[in-house]
Amino acid sequence: MNAAAPASANPVMTKRQITLVVVGLMAGMFLSALDQTVVSTSMRTIADDLDGMALQAWVTTAYMILSTISTPLYGKLSDIFGRRLLFIIAIVLFLIGSLLAGTAQTMYELAAYRAIQGLGAGGLMALPLAIMGDMLSPRERAKYQGFFLAVFGISSVIGPLIGGLFAGSPQILWIEGWRWVFLINLPIGLAALAFVLRFLHLPRQHHAVRIDWWGAALVIGATTPLLLVAEQGREWGWLSPVSLACYGIGIAGAIAFVFVERWMGDDALIPMKLFKSQTFSMATILGVFVGFGMFGGLMTIPLFLQLVLGATPTESGFMMLPMILGLMIASIVSGQIMARTGSYAAFPRTGTFLLAGGFLWLTFITYDKPYWFIMVGMFAIGLGLGQLMQTLTVASQNSVSSRDMGVATSSSTFFRSMGGTAGTAILFSVLFSRIPETLKAAFSSPTAVNNITAALQDPAVVADPKNTAIIELLQNGQDNPSAIADSFNGNTAFLTGADPRLADPFLIGFSNATVSVYWIAFIVTAAAFVLSWFMRTQPLRDKSAMQEAADAALMAEQAADTMGSMVEPGVGETEAELKAAEAREAKRRKARAKK
Repeated sequence: MNAAAPASANPVMTKRQITLVVVGLMAGMFLSALDQTVVSTSMRTIADDLDGMALQAWVTTAYMILSTISTPLYGKLSDIFGRRLLFIIAIVLFLIGSLLAGTAQTMYELAAYRAIQGLGAGGLMALPLAIMGDMLSPRERAKYQGFFLAVFGISSVIGPLIGGLFAGSPQILWIEGWRWVFLINLPIGLAALAFVLRFLHLPRQHHAVRIDWWGAALVIGATTPLLLVAEQGREWGWLSPVSLACYGIGIAGAIAFVFVERWMGDDALIPMKLFKSQTFSMATILGVFVGFGMFGGLMTIPLFLQLVLGATPTESGFMMLPMILGLMIASIVSGQIMARTGSYAAFPRTGTFLLAGGFLWLTFITYDKPYWFIMVGMFAIGLGLGQLMQTLTVASQNSVSSRDMGVATSSSTFFRSMGGTAGTAILFSVLFSRIPETLKAAFSSPTAVNNITAALQDPAVVADPKNTAIIELLQNGQDNPSAIADSFNGNTAFLTGADPRLADPFLIGFSNATVSVYWIAFIVTAAAFVLSWFMRTQPLRDKSAMQEAADAALMAEQAADTMGSMVEPGVGETEAELKAAEAREAKRRKARAKK
């Protein structure tokens, strides 16, 4: 009994301990969130320097695939071997990948090193939320998870700025500027690692389990081809032989994965028993829908700000602030309400309503709409996301036992990422397939024809170097709108500074194509709003996973002690009872003999 005392004596961490751990966790998550936005704005410079413009997509694809497929692996392994060990491994892998990426000499090397980064990033995204589930009760953790959402907001704002500064600098401390896009991760990661090693100490729960090797192999085999076709399908062709092979392998792998997970039971990588909970199942489905709308729809907003409003990548990052502000306000307020009331029932509904409303607002966008119009839509989307991202994670964690905390958290993150990948692939495919039609319509309008004709007859316009590229493009593509449309797949710098009479048809065509994306995002998020009314909500528990595990261990030991106290003295008591029974039986025999 005494052995259990230390485990259960301090199941609650002090506020100072929690704060220090949260700082380390936020630094780790900041690494992964910042890396995506920093790299995206500097990739063209990197590709030019390494002579690999055609290979730059694989640098992004390698990172995305490894980070996605490793997420459920981290969740399950952390349930078995402990969160601290797996989080340390994730940070170390990310730092190794960052150091190697900063020394890459070819795009092939960079893609391989980014894959190592992605392998670590999967743990940096999923494990902090699982660790929060260990330390804090569902009611309390809602307050802290708002800070993690702020990490995403801050990274999306300063990421393009940092990426632009590094990419635009020939050298920093005698090292090529773009290499600091990756090397900057080293001091941040080492600080996060120091905090984790010093302050993160969670009790380990030992479980006798089988390692789900088949499940791990199948989740990789099913997910990788689907992610590949999502990233490359537009280039390969969605119905090309390569794409069809990816569909077939992915679907077959997914079916086999379900059968294997059912066979593995509680030891499965993603236990099927989790989906017996209606709350977990519905939260997962809503997460896929939200990921689809969020990642797919929001990818086009910075593109719109840069192409139509003429913002630089850095400026577009700052112009996204209304969405970040809405996200932070909603996450903090909803977290406080959940902590005080112990209920999250309203937030899936209000969150999906605002998300759908924001996309509906953006369907009315036109190329000449002022910036404040876009701000309204972004703010509504931010308010919706702030209520949904943490609420769905808390709902998933609250619906499972402490033993499955890691796998439930990572599964929620995994399916949301898959939804986001699908959304990005589908919506960008719709966007670029619509651009030829909308450009043709824009250039065919009488107003555009008259304006272009007048501009080309103006000697000052023709002589202006800023118009040279756009005039050549118009002359080469006047009988082939698809050639003009291809410009949006490449460099659109020809629009910068060009005469408005020449540039406006491009902006109109792109704006009209973007509206189609927002309509699809609205339909998907509106469906999520309808489904949110069928989600059963459970009262948030008042104990953290650490407290529940400590209480369970204490109860088990007390029960064992009680059984032991009954068994040991019971030997003497049984012998006495037997003697008393024998004496009573002897008296009865004597009484019968006298009769």
